[in-house]
Amino acid sequence: MTFPVVRLRRLRGSEAVRRLVRETRLSADSLVYPLFVQPGREQRDAIESMPGQYRWSVDLLPELAREIAAAGVGAVMLFGLPESKDEGGSGAYDPNGIVQRAVRKIKDATPELLLITDTCLDEYTSHGHCGIVVNGRVDNDATLEVLSRVALSQAEAGADIVAPSDMMDGRVAAIRAALDGAGKTDVLILAYAAKYASAFYGPFREAADCAPQFGDRRGYQMDPGNRREAMREIELDVKEGADIVMVKPALPYLDVIREARSTFDLPLAAYNVSGEYSMVKAAADHGWLDEETVVREILTSITRAGADIILTYHALEAACWMKTWT
Repeated sequence: MTFPVVRLRRLRGSEAVRRLVRETRLSADSLVYPLFVQPGREQRDAIESMPGQYRWSVDLLPELAREIAAAGVGAVMLFGLPESKDEGGSGAYDPNGIVQRAVRKIKDATPELLLITDTCLDEYTSHGHCGIVVNGRVDNDATLEVLSRVALSQAEAGADIVAPSDMMDGRVAAIRAALDGAGKTDVLILAYAAKYASAFYGPFREAADCAPQFGDRRGYQMDPGNRREAMREIELDVKEGADIVMVKPALPYLDVIREARSTFDLPLAAYNVSGEYSMVKAAADHGWLDEETVVREILTSITRAGADIILTYHALEAACWMKTWT
């Protein structure tokens, strides 16, 4: 049958009908709020390129964590700014490192909030790269042992999920072996499985003070033109023991999210990254668009593409807005 018997507008005729037949539904449970943690006390420093985001000292995290949990956000992702950096990124696996202290502090205040830790070296290395540099190049295999130490240190501090974001080959298997060998079999791995070398990371690099001091990350992060390669990357991480896989960034790679959802059946995350967030904030600040409406559309598009979990700097605001969305 077709028109005039079939009239699809009947399915849009009222808000009640639209709610009833809506295919994609948003929930604060699926949101992850990234947080930047810094040394000091009573420090809440605004990040200029990311309006509304801050670098938090550890002592302020319990109150913030309680606010996040009360809003219904499912988890937080922790990024650390250490007191000092070195060539090997040793601060990343220090038992008393900035992220390890943050994990313990938040766990004491809000044990129900899932804690995800960024398992990488770029914030801790003096050169700003995600791995160990040997003769001017990031050495893949030398980095694996260090990443394993980082993941284990974070797990021992109380992290529920470790999230390797380095894009080294074989790091999921190495981390899984280290965790299991230490009896941390219940700790999940969220693998940044398809992480692209993107221009959308600019504000994050200011926030985390992790811009590379030489060269770039194209030798280990993915080329933006490649979709089939992303499926190979995800498949390898799944075989190595990843519990959740992620595509990063989200908006320029919705096609990759869609294909990953069609190909793999484990939980799929997408990172609505700093540049995507800052563009919306800047446009809203100029009155060029309505921020809440645009954020709803963005989160819907990422979910519709197939993501089960969304990391977004809008998480806290969106969770509050969702209470009024119909």
